[in-house]
Formats: sequence, structure tokens, C-alpha cells
Amino acid sequence: MKIYINGKFYEKDEAKISVFDHGLLYGDGVFEGIRAYDRLVFRLEEHIDRLYESAHTIMMHINLTKKQMMDALVDTLKVNRLDNAYIRLIVTRGEGDLGLDPRKCAGKTTVIIIASTIVLYPERFYKEGLSIITVPTIRNLSEALNPQIKSLNYLNNVLGKIEAVNSGYDEAIMLNSQGFVTECTGDNIFIIKKGELYTPPQYLGILRGITRDAVLDVASKSRIPTYERVMTRHEVYNADECFLTGTAAEIIPVVKIDGRVIGNGTPGNMTLNLIKKFKALTKKEGIRY
Repeated sequence: MKIYINGKFYEKDEAKISVFDHGLLYGDGVFEGIRAYDRLVFRLEEHIDRLYESAHTIMMHINLTKKQMMDALVDTLKVNRLDNAYIRLIVTRGEGDLGLDPRKCAGKTTVIIIASTIVLYPERFYKEGLSIITVPTIRNLSEALNPQIKSLNYLNNVLGKIEAVNSGYDEAIMLNSQGFVTECTGDNIFIIKKGELYTPPQYLGILRGITRDAVLDVASKSRIPTYERVMTRHEVYNADECFLTGTAAEIIPVVKIDGRVIGNGTPGNMTLNLIKKFKALTKKEGIRY
């Protein structure tokens, strides 16, 4: 495995950054998780736009243009000879001192690109469906940290994941401070009720996922009535179908939540159809390399 760091490629054991890098010291940076399917990087431009928007909001200037960043990512895939891959793109504010003040950083961001593979959930869960729970850790307040900033500080999500794992589950729903469903620790959530598709709105404190948007596009083209709507666990428990979306997870059915069986306890027909159409989308939308 060869890892890109600031314009050069390093072997995995030799890939290093400074211990004074603000990304390490404070989670001061942004990232994207991106997929490549059969030498096509799915919705790369959308991912890069989101990366640069996150950086702009935290007032971090990335030293590469968007075109240069995309070229570096594609070069990383080529160097590693990967036709299918999960790519982690990381940009930190760079090396500084032990203080918080970002002005003390050298002014040159650290860019890291890792191209590898990922198996987030066992294959049987895609066929049989996933069981999840709700965890006590609430989603960060949007007023404290805007969820549209895909920052390196993922401790809120990590704490939720720890609670899920300690309870014997791979994923969990996180509520906001008012008790409304936001998203899972690493995925967006959808439910289907009477042929209609629902997902929580952005203002509740969720990341606008690239896969989430792809599902909304597919649903619209399939003439499925789709709504962004505030939901409590009551609506989720009584859904006909439920599924999660994310770059790493793609689309995975959920068949049980907090011990309540969803629908008939198996992946639903609409979910399976959306999975099929999403997979078709990954073969034609993106940048070829």
C-alpha cells in the first residue's frame, strides 16, 4: 500500500506526519470517504466540493486546487493498482504548536490520501438485514458544531459506536437533544411507510450524505414520494421498511430496532429495489480513471 502525503507516495510503514499537526492534536481538519467502482470514482466532484466547503467554513485554506486534489486521488488509485476501493481523503491545518491558535500553524495544510478496501458490515447483513439500537449519547448540537462540516473530530460518533458495540450491536441511532431521530453513528437513516420514503431533514443535525443524496435522486426518478421529515422512534418502529446509507455502508437494510421488528422482519422489496438501482448508478456516475 502506498499512501499519498503532500505530493509524495510512502509505504504504509513510512507514512508519517508531525506530532505537532493540528489534525492530530485537535482534530483540526476535514475529510471525505469516497468509493471507486470498476475504475470509476463515484460522485468524486460532489465529494471534493463538500471537502472544500467544510474547509472554507473552518477557515482552512487547502493548498491544492480542486482539480489538483482530484488528480492526486486518481494517481493514488493508479499507484496502488486498485479498480475497486475505499478512499480516505484527509486535510489537516498542518503543523503548529501546542496551542489552539491556528495562526501558529505553518500555513501549509497536510493532505493525506489512503486508497484501500473496507468491509463495514458482514455480507449476511445485506441479505438478512441489520439489528440496531438507540444509544444514550445524543448528536452534537448544530449550534456547537455544524454537522455539514465533515471534520476530523468524530468523537461524538465514536462514543455512540462504543455504546452500540458494548451492547452487542454494529450500529446505532443517535437522537438530538429534543429526542428526534437524526442519523446513526456513521450512516444516514431512511424509513418506508405505505410506499413513501422518509428521512430526517438536515436542520435536525445530520450530515448531508453523498449516498443519501444519491438515494433521494433514485427515488425521485422512480416516482417514489419522498419527504424530509422530523421523526421520533415511534415512526421508525412502525415503519414498513428501514435502511441505512453511507459511502462505506452503501445501502443496508435494517430489520430490528431496539428489539422491535420492522415490517415483516426481512429486507423489504422497495429497499431491495433501491439497492439494485443504486448499484446501477455507481457504474455510470463519477470520474473514470
